[in-house]
Amino acid sequence: MSVRLVVAGDHQLVLEAFAETLNSIDGLTVVGLATSCDAVLPAVERHRPTVLLLGEPTLGGKALQVAMEVRSLHPKCGVALMVGAATPSVVDRAVAAGALGVVPKNARLPQLVTTLMGVAGGCLTVDPSLLRPADAGESSLSTRETDVLRLTAGGATVKEIAGELFLAAGTVRNLTSAAIKKLGGRNRFDAARIAGEHGLL
Repeated sequence: MSVRLVVAGDHQLVLEAFAETLNSIDGLTVVGLATSCDAVLPAVERHRPTVLLLGEPTLGGKALQVAMEVRSLHPKCGVALMVGAATPSVVDRAVAAGALGVVPKNARLPQLVTTLMGVAGGCLTVDPSLLRPADAGESSLSTRETDVLRLTAGGATVKEIAGELFLAAGTVRNLTSAAIKKLGGRNRFDAARIAGEHGLL
């Protein structure tokens, strides 16, 4: 089955050329393009892609926020980021936002394809040398972070968690990001799993 892609970036012409290249590869099909932050979620909702490929330096610098929103609302959609330079700090932020793949813009096409295929399979696909996972046993989750992960483990959405804890949705996302970073999780669900396995919930 072909991996369905939505590709997001700033320039329509560049995206169309990029989409044509990806469509020429067996196993990949670009089903939608988005040239603004506001267009990403509607594109994901309309096309139900396997993977969303985001240009990190583009979209007005809001790519990580968009990645978090997509992962929150559409957890079955994997997110891959194309970044200017893949450094440990960039990868940390991307993974904390829920991205499963990070590839530098100067990467060759086979590396991008490998990343997209890995993300489609639900695998964290990043150069291992760029990962700095935290030791969950040494993490100190705050009470609120624990509450958020406990509800996440139960399958609650960000909106449901916000209502349950009487918090703003943005606050829930901030708490989730902090917990993901402390635990070295790929996304909020992975962080909840790690916390559960270490008896932190």
